[in-house]
Amino acid sequence: MIELKGLTKTYGRGTKQTTALADLDLNVGKGEIFGVIGHSGAGKSTLIRCINLLERPTAGEVWVDGVNLTALSKTELQQQRRKIGMIFQHFNLLSSATVYDNVAFPLKLVNTPKAEIDRKVKELLALVGLEHHSSKYPAQLSGGQKQRVGIARALASDPAVLLCDEATSALDPQTTASILKLLMDINKKYNLTIVLITHEMHVIQSICDQVAVIHQGGIVEQGPVTDVFLKPQHAITRDFMQRDHESELLLEEAALAHAGGTAQQDGRSQLVKISFLGDKTYEAILSRTVRQTGVDFAILQGTISRIKQIPYGQLTVRFEGDAEAIGRTVHELNEQGLDVEVLR
Repeated sequence: MIELKGLTKTYGRGTKQTTALADLDLNVGKGEIFGVIGHSGAGKSTLIRCINLLERPTAGEVWVDGVNLTALSKTELQQQRRKIGMIFQHFNLLSSATVYDNVAFPLKLVNTPKAEIDRKVKELLALVGLEHHSSKYPAQLSGGQKQRVGIARALASDPAVLLCDEATSALDPQTTASILKLLMDINKKYNLTIVLITHEMHVIQSICDQVAVIHQGGIVEQGPVTDVFLKPQHAITRDFMQRDHESELLLEEAALAHAGGTAQQDGRSQLVKISFLGDKTYEAILSRTVRQTGVDFAILQGTISRIKQIPYGQLTVRFEGDAEAIGRTVHELNEQGLDVEVLR
């Protein structure tokens, strides 16, 4: 659906030249919610603005729905952009226009018949839950309501792709959750491909199917959110995970310290982290396995949560008993589809 090939973007010239994106490749499948996460200055805003050529790449190609946007004329590009909606961090609404007129604006630009505009605007306002606010002005709305207007406006042209530029970073947590749910509902209803950029891992965890981690203008890690979230490979990804789960990490560090002392005392214990995914999160796999192997265990720290709609759990566990039996326990858990990492 979206393919970026060797995307490079530089600003300035000579010694003052800055590289925002460096030979970047990226593929987004049709109907996916694809997240791009990175720190400030990593290049994520430049990346998303290159997809609809609001920023024209210095080199490389941008393909959307089988069309090479970088090879189009100005007129052809304008036509293709109608297939790409975009919502912004600070809403970018017309302050002197009503909610109705903000949503109708892109339709009026292409001379859509008045009756069709009226039908479409009312349909979209109902979709985003603002059907009773059509005559209000942006100044009369909350931040979440303004973003809902922005979403409705972005959908007015029936786009195949929706780009979200830090769409929730100006919102409080409760409003963020409602906007993310709305985006997920829209994705399901219209099979709309959504690309969102953020610096918040919980946003990625809540709604994304795939994620790419951007650092210094390049993609350093990407894949299904379940893989990247549970097994981060790059230091930048691990940094995001640590920021998002500081309290859990403190508990885990305390568990490590405690287990370290116990291990030194008897030499018959091992500390492991067990990760569960999907339905296995709620199965009694651990208790069945230790009954078979004769190993005792103590749960030192644990969490159960969701990645999008997929449940997952992580336990920090101390096994106690014969070394061979502990080894057999770890092997059996791995054989049953759990991910067991020996910590100490």
